[in-house]
Amino acid sequence: MTTFTETEERQELRAAVRRLASKYGRDWFTEKARSGGKTTDLWLEIGKNGYLGINIPEQYGGGGGGIGDIAAVCEELSAQGCPLLLMVVSPAICGTIISRYGTEEQKQRWLPGLCDGTGTMAFAITEPDAGTNTHNITTTARRDGDGWVLNGRKIYISGVDEADNVLVVARAEDAKTGKLKPCLFVVPTDAPGLEAKAIAMEIVSPELQFQVFLDDVRLPADALVGDEDGGLVQLFAGLNPERIMAAAFSTGLARYALDKATAYAKERVVFKTPIGAHQAVAHPLAQSHIEIELARLMTQKAAALYDAGDDLGAGEAANMAKYAAAEAACDAADRAVQTHGGNGITQEYGMAGLLVATRAGRIAPVSREMILNFVSMHSLGLPKSY
Repeated sequence: MTTFTETEERQELRAAVRRLASKYGRDWFTEKARSGGKTTDLWLEIGKNGYLGINIPEQYGGGGGGIGDIAAVCEELSAQGCPLLLMVVSPAICGTIISRYGTEEQKQRWLPGLCDGTGTMAFAITEPDAGTNTHNITTTARRDGDGWVLNGRKIYISGVDEADNVLVVARAEDAKTGKLKPCLFVVPTDAPGLEAKAIAMEIVSPELQFQVFLDDVRLPADALVGDEDGGLVQLFAGLNPERIMAAAFSTGLARYALDKATAYAKERVVFKTPIGAHQAVAHPLAQSHIEIELARLMTQKAAALYDAGDDLGAGEAANMAKYAAAEAACDAADRAVQTHGGNGITQEYGMAGLLVATRAGRIAPVSREMILNFVSMHSLGLPKSY
């Protein structure tokens, strides 16, 4: 078997998730979004079947698999029209960081809930003024007796209203140097001093975005995840999985858009023949199929490198996969709308909403420009520009 073919187990996993997600589908997902509902039923069913924590060690309720497995789950959900953004965050980022750096007690306390869906965890890194410059984070953590006190602001934090806790990136003062270093804290979403305010978004999704305000939020000593002096290494442990998951999220959406466009092109008859017979319609869809498969292959490579422990190689591949998948998804959504003609901008056909949903992939969790900076520097050896 070549490395370009997924294992039989992975293929069976994909098929099982497809079957599960198809019971819900895009219409259900969109209805939840437009009515202010939540995807809790689907989330809990994924957890109950063991797919949600498939990347988390078995002794904590997980499946003991790798990031490639959870990425496959994420992709298949998206391909059925049910892209769950919190899959990127809760099991992949938070689950990975806690699995790697948490104490035994922290793993026992938080990981089982991430696996069965009853203890969803959000992730808060982005700030209004820092943007993509994580070195400029101003949320601070200061020691107070045995505990900590957090102050600061975060923005575009997904699903705070659905999460019991949020993993917050803050900066604590180094006693030796006086400099601020990044640290990770698990903060209950109902903690006194934490306020979350929903941001009005154009994207049609049941998962909301929030501004989060931390005003003298007091935490016990064991809210700190990992070594206080672990710094960026601990933080970046969650960022490669985040990029791999974002790529899977985008390729799934791209597949959904292409499937809908292809089906329409086969059945819509104009000039006495299905429109898919015309190269002006067929070729862009064929192009999307190629772009999607290329992005999926790079995502598979990134996951394989990460699961093999090659963090450096995985960093390059994960960035490339995330870039390629976002581009493929934006193009696929645009071509799907065009294939549908006027129907492409109606709510009935549900294509136009994909334009905003896929476009977000070019911005978050890291912008295409920052990926190009990464590739310029690390892959090509060009001078740093920022």
